[in-house]
Amino acid sequence: MKLLALTFSFILFANAAFSIQCGNTVSGFNQWKGAFAKIAKKEGIKAPGLSALSQANYATDTISADRNQKTFRYSLSKFMQTRGAETIVARGRKRKAASPNFYATLEKKYGVPAGVLIAIHGMETAFGSFMGDSPIVSAIITLTYDCRRSAFFQPHALSALKLVDQGSITATTRGAKHGELGHTQFLPGNALIYGVDATGDGQIDFYNQIDALASTANYLRKKGWKRGKGYQEGQPNFSVIKKWNAATVYQQAIAIIGEKIDS
Repeated sequence: MKLLALTFSFILFANAAFSIQCGNTVSGFNQWKGAFAKIAKKEGIKAPGLSALSQANYATDTISADRNQKTFRYSLSKFMQTRGAETIVARGRKRKAASPNFYATLEKKYGVPAGVLIAIHGMETAFGSFMGDSPIVSAIITLTYDCRRSAFFQPHALSALKLVDQGSITATTRGAKHGELGHTQFLPGNALIYGVDATGDGQIDFYNQIDALASTANYLRKKGWKRGKGYQEGQPNFSVIKKWNAATVYQQAIAIIGEKIDS
């Protein structure tokens, strides 16, 4: 789930934190963390989250990735080829056939068909085979410190620290370069709001496929998914896919791959 703005009360966090001096190099990062810790305390972050903040390192790989996002500029055909769309469809059909009751249960509860969830799962992490190698807290804290989009990432940073407090992640949990986590790559703010404990074990675990896919279906439902309606371009639910990812080629790919899996 790439870089969609949060539309809820965490905007208050961004307003509060925006006055902190951002930076475009590692110089000043530790001083900034000290100032951000004061805001985190005011927002109710507890000892585990504050400890994770203090341990966060300046993530140079994250900054490099943020400056060099190229695939979303590709044509649809090149993007589909680069992302391995045919492989996702083939593997996705097998996954659906192997667990029909699981996907049917999700569709019954949330209204989202299997193809869409499987397409997202395949596109984001190749069905959980690679969920990222960047420490989530360090990545999201670095992006909050960085001047390019600090206001956008501030609520996600506070959410990541709350996820640490809740035990959903730790200071060292790894995810994608922009701090996305789990099977379907939730940004921390969205994880905090839309996460579902589908296994019933008392813990929302985005590295558990059941929780992650239920959370994904819950996100789409809460964003306006209309049960039984189409999701191709021009159809009612395509606008909801847009809320999952801001890149047009990604949206188109999800719709195409999902339909092929469902057909």
